[in-house]
Amino acid sequence: MKRLFTASFIALSLSAVSALQAAPLLNVSYDVMRDFYKDYNPAFQKHWVEQGNKAAQIQMSHGGSSKQARSVIDGLPADVITMNMATDINALYEYGKLIPENWAERLPNNSAPFTSATVLIVRKGNPKNLQDWPDLLKDGVQVIVPNPKTSGNGRYTYLSAWAYVLKNGGSAQEAQEFVGKLFRQAPVLDTGGRAATSTFIQNQIGDVLVTFENEAEMIAREFGRGSFEVVYPSVSAEAEPPVTVVDKVVDRKGSRALAEAYLTYLWSDEAQRIAANNYLRPRNQEILTEFADRFPKVDFMPVEATFGSWSEIQKTHFNDGGIFDQVYADQQ
Repeated sequence: MKRLFTASFIALSLSAVSALQAAPLLNVSYDVMRDFYKDYNPAFQKHWVEQGNKAAQIQMSHGGSSKQARSVIDGLPADVITMNMATDINALYEYGKLIPENWAERLPNNSAPFTSATVLIVRKGNPKNLQDWPDLLKDGVQVIVPNPKTSGNGRYTYLSAWAYVLKNGGSAQEAQEFVGKLFRQAPVLDTGGRAATSTFIQNQIGDVLVTFENEAEMIAREFGRGSFEVVYPSVSAEAEPPVTVVDKVVDRKGSRALAEAYLTYLWSDEAQRIAANNYLRPRNQEILTEFADRFPKVDFMPVEATFGSWSEIQKTHFNDGGIFDQVYADQQ
């Protein structure tokens, strides 16, 4: 009986270890990356097996980027987190010590495998002739943009509009007033980019949706190309969506090797082409040139060179009581 119990216990233990090894890798990401990872995950899984590893399961979680980061800080067991700006990853260090402070140094390009531009999506025919940032401030124009407090998409809109004023010789005070007026044009602030898309496309609210250029292609695939046009404004903050392993989680789960391989493969030629096919600008310059027809030249404003470090940006503009709260409170 004792021998039978021991054998059963060993079998159960082996089963538990096997189940632990088979635990899915969880990628906690932001709203508008659903389509990219839908294509990337099978490609990585195939590559992982070809390297002699057991098949890997991958689960995704999507939402407004800041809300997603907060979920991980509060205990959502993300093996990797793939956000659209560094502030949401910095928060994992600042509020949970889940990652090291120098996380961005662990992969190329400050751990951002591709870039994106901010664009204006307008109704077919562009009936209000919206061509650049000042046009969004015209009387009667409704701007659909997610909340910068919960969405990196919204923060890039804010920073792009601010950068436009600086690029055209305006002062910081003029930029603040400009951005305040822009957000007073918004009838609603959704929590994430995909929710803002639904507001604009499905609920038919607003005259212009401000979002990333890859979201324009996703809208076209899902809803057809006949109901909107894409306008590139004269200035865009350069979006650099970074990624990192969540160290405390992978070390607890024993999934570090898988998680690191999953992120490293984002710089492979195959992944860079998947990015280009999903209208994300590849870091690989040869592949970017290969897909040049879908990426118009943009006057990018490098964020940190323009505004300071991401930590400073977050503290100055988006933390509670920061400039965004001040300009948005002005309209209440």
